[in-house]
Order: sequence, then C-alpha cells, then structure tokens
Amino acid sequence: MLPESEINEIREHLNNTQNPLFLFDNDVDGFCSFLLFRRYIGRGNGVAIRSYPELNKSYMRKIDELKPDYVFILDKPVVSMEFIDEIKQRNIPIVWIDHHESPYPLHAHSIGHRSSIEDRASEIDYEGINYYNPLKYNENFPVTYLAYNVVNNKRDLWIGVLGCIADIYKPEFMNEFNKQYPELACNNNDPFYCIYETELGKAIRIIDFALKDKTSNVTKMIRYAYKMNSPYDILKENKDNYTIIKRFNEIDKKYQKLIKKALEHVEGDLIFFTYGGEFSISANISNELVYRYPDKLIVVAYLKDNKINISLRWRNNDVRKLTAKVLEGLEGASGGGHEHATGAQILVKDLDEFKRRVAEYLRENR
Repeated sequence: MLPESEINEIREHLNNTQNPLFLFDNDVDGFCSFLLFRRYIGRGNGVAIRSYPELNKSYMRKIDELKPDYVFILDKPVVSMEFIDEIKQRNIPIVWIDHHESPYPLHAHSIGHRSSIEDRASEIDYEGINYYNPLKYNENFPVTYLAYNVVNNKRDLWIGVLGCIADIYKPEFMNEFNKQYPELACNNNDPFYCIYETELGKAIRIIDFALKDKTSNVTKMIRYAYKMNSPYDILKENKDNYTIIKRFNEIDKKYQKLIKKALEHVEGDLIFFTYGGEFSISANISNELVYRYPDKLIVVAYLKDNKINISLRWRNNDVRKLTAKVLEGLEGASGGGHEHATGAQILVKDLDEFKRRVAEYLRENR
C-alpha cells in the first residue's frame, strides 16, 4: 500500500474538489476506481478514455464543456504533454493515479511524460501534477485497490472486489465479499477462475462490455452505477439496466465467435490471433486464452486503419521483456504494461516482421 501520508493526500484532494472530472481508462479497473471516488464525494463527472495509447489533447473538449476545478486521471499510464500543458495553463490541479510501469523515472507525486511516446528527449515541469503509483514502493495492485483504501467505504466493498478481480488481483477483503454474497463467492485463489467460472465474473464482463458501447449509453450506465447497491443491480435485468444487459448479450455473441476462431491458431507455445471489426476486445480475448492455456504466449492483434493494437499475455514469463525486444526499431511502435500482461501498437505494414520477431524470441528463450 502507499504510505498513509499519500493516502491522506488523495483523500484531501477528493474532499477539496467541488466539480472534479475523472478521466479513467475504459476497463473495469479504471471504471471501478472512478466509481469509488465519485460515490465517496457525491459529485463530479466521469469520462472513459478510449484513445490509445495515450490520453490525448482531444479530451480538452471535456474540460471546456464541464469546467472542472480538479482533473483526476485514473489507470492511464501515458498522457500527452499537450493535454498536461493545457490543464496547467488553466491552473487546474491534476491528480494522476496509476499502477503501470513507465518509461520515465518515478518521482514522488510527479512523473515526466513527453509530447508523444516517440519524443522522450526533453524534461517537463512537474509542478501541478500530483502523481501516485505503488511501483514507487516496489508494490503493484490495481487502481481500484488503492481507491477502496482511500475511501474505506464498506458499502462499496463489492465495487472494490469487481475492479480488483477484473485486473487479475485478489484483495484481502475478498473473504468479506464472499460472506456478503455467497451466491457470487469465489474461493479459488486464481482471479482468472473468478472471472470465467463464477457469477462474479459475469458481472465483471457485463461492465467491461458496457464500457465498449457508444458514448451516450456509457453515460447512462455511469449514471445508473451511481445508485447501484450491490452486484445484483448488474446481474439482474431491470428497466434501468436493460440497455447494459442487451449490449452484453450482443457483444458476448461476437466475443464467443472470436474465441472460437482464436483457438484455431494454437501453434506450439504460441497463440497468435489477428482480427478486425467495429470494436476492440483484445484484452478480453487474450485474458481468456491465457486462462485456458496458461503455459503459452498469447498475442491478440486488432487491425484498424493503418495501425494494430496488440494485447500480449504470458503467465510464466516476463512479457515486458519480449514486448520491448520485438518493438525495437519499428516505426511509431509503442508498448508496455505489467510483468505478465502488456499492450503494444504498431503499423499494419510491420505485422509480419512483428510476428517473425515474436517467434524468434520464443525459440531463443525456451
């Protein structure tokens, strides 16, 4: 856990803000961390960040529209310098909470990011950025876990569990959740099991797919989430969550077809699957594949326009090393993440070379 002084600082930022804007990564960890903070103070707006790999300047339109007095950035490892500069010019405090590895040195409460992922030459002014990351203390846990410890609201323990399990982390307060919701309990120590074999996991997947809906429906889902009392408000269909359940069923049908196709690409120690379509669910696909095949390297690539977004999983090895190695020298390539889960982006023209490098790395590191 972060030092108590930093926990108190985050809590103080929350208590001080009257009109916060929470910009969160559009996955369950990002969403649940936002929801915990929003329900704690009872005010503010939340926006799911869909730009990849960085939170870019386009989100200034939300600053202009909502006129926040604080900006909280949650579970997003890369933010464009243009965005940071615009916020600073307006004298709006920034609270940035993350748990990913960064290509830059981790300083207390601040971090240096450049105007783009490729341009890392110049330093920036740290003033005005309150940066928090457990990696500074050689720990790693989801932003949801940190958020739950900041708000310490037992009423929302179930939200803390959903966000943690979704990010493949089993918190110590899981036992209390199991007592409160025995029908949803997961006593298995593997979070992947909880996601794919229990009703708790279904609630997580419903939220995850709901975040991939059009913006207007995501906004409705967020408003509904403010008044949810338990995970059953996600699982049991009612007039308020009808659209959420409908969206889950629609995406799940497509998702199951993609899983079936991906399983046709098992080759030795590797599953390398590429696909396209209206939306990316690469992280979902790669997570289920690594649950089914824990001894294999999983690479799931989503093709859109001239770029490819890639999700990599490797439970028995440090996939960060592989990711860094295979991206070396590729034009406009970027990537990073956790020890067993990373993301990357390359140009379409480099897909064959990327795949060749992955296969070569596997041969050399068996």
